[in-house]
Amino acid sequence: MAVQKDLDYTYTLIDKIFRFCFGEYGDFSCALYKGDFSQSLEQAQRQKYEYIYDNLNIKKGDRVLDMGCGWGPFLNFLREKGVKGVGVTLSSGQARACQNNGLDVHLLDCRTIKPDMLGTFDAITSIEAFEAFCSKEEWRAGKQDEIYQKFFKVVYDLLPAKGRFYLQTGTLGKKMIDPEKVDIHADKKSDAYVCAVLERQFPGHWLPSGLDQLVACAAPCFKLSAQSNGRLDYLETQNQWRKKFKSFAVEKYLFYLSIFPTYLSNKALRQRIALFGIEANRMCFERQLMDHYRLIFEKV
Repeated sequence: MAVQKDLDYTYTLIDKIFRFCFGEYGDFSCALYKGDFSQSLEQAQRQKYEYIYDNLNIKKGDRVLDMGCGWGPFLNFLREKGVKGVGVTLSSGQARACQNNGLDVHLLDCRTIKPDMLGTFDAITSIEAFEAFCSKEEWRAGKQDEIYQKFFKVVYDLLPAKGRFYLQTGTLGKKMIDPEKVDIHADKKSDAYVCAVLERQFPGHWLPSGLDQLVACAAPCFKLSAQSNGRLDYLETQNQWRKKFKSFAVEKYLFYLSIFPTYLSNKALRQRIALFGIEANRMCFERQLMDHYRLIFEKV
């Protein structure tokens, strides 16, 4: 599973850059277009929040836990709705940014939360944090199902009867190659290389095999109430991210200049930035090496 240093490697590294590009509450997860790709990224993200809000039956005054809350976009949406949102993250940069913006966010591993820590909640969300719950080494050891089952039990214990849980996550796709053939030294146009780059961008992460595995692991605690596939939405989301990262803003480029001496003197930093410059995530979705789901679970 990804631990704090893994999450800091991926998210704290880009904390300031991301917020310069996307704003204080930037959302680093797939938006919801519902087939209308003429929408702006902001409109599609807002549409996703409304979808979650409606399907979880959230109402004003409720308490909602966001597991892996990122920079707090959904928590900010809940605040606007008069809902008490509580977030947890393992990225110290994300936690600081959220706290500085007045959000109730804790630097915690959501897989360890118990009712006596933060209380119970009327609804719970996990928007693409699930991808960090199992490592490739744990998958090889045959521990993936057990890890997911334990997580669903954690969520179950935090919800009331008939409480709902929103899970948004990537999965392995129908054209995924044999994981043992993933190789950073493979041809740079190959699936093996693209997957290897993605592994290095997101250390400690390994995806579920697909929808069936998720439903089966949740089954003792939850029934699946609704689902939708977000692979095409993710491709458009990534297209919009690319434009945002490249767009000019004085504050952003002044920050780039401020870290340029460190970039020149620090080989490891140059290698990391070069690695993140490869759009492995987008290529995995294009090639159907990865898939994506939005799932509504109800406690049984």
